[in-house]
Amino acid sequence: MLSNLASFFSSGANLVFFVFALLTIGGAVFMLSFTKVVHMVLSLAFTFISLAGLYVLLEAEFVAFVQILIYAGAVTILMIFGIMMTKHRDGQGEEAPKKPVHNLLLGIGVLCLFGILFYGIQTSTFPGTTEPLAEDNSLEIGKLLFNRYVIPFELMSVLLTVAFIGAIVVAKREED
Repeated sequence: MLSNLASFFSSGANLVFFVFALLTIGGAVFMLSFTKVVHMVLSLAFTFISLAGLYVLLEAEFVAFVQILIYAGAVTILMIFGIMMTKHRDGQGEEAPKKPVHNLLLGIGVLCLFGILFYGIQTSTFPGTTEPLAEDNSLEIGKLLFNRYVIPFELMSVLLTVAFIGAIVVAKREED
């Protein structure tokens, strides 16, 4: 089992994958553990950017670009505007109760889950790719998006526009 681990880290791409995976998981854990909303948004943006790095490693450049453009950019900025537009109280006076037994059990559970996943991945055999990848992924996605899936694409743009207008209306009602 450890020989598989040594052969896994002998490749540079696998090492970069491991680093991006750790950054993605770390950003997600920090997003859940932070108490200030701005810190949560920044760690969520960090998670999105790390996911884009994983997509680049998977040779899905278009998906990585969309991940950065839509999620790390637009959604994060939209969340920050939402924070600025809404009223929220400062939670300085509230302190969470300490639960050492709960934290210990949580740590043991996380380590057990990591061990089970690690063992399952190390003992599994994954089939290789059977079909070649497209020469230009973005061109093929563009052809499919604007030929075969043009109606769902346009419906999604209308749906997102309606959701954005609805969010503005809800924010204005809270202000009044």
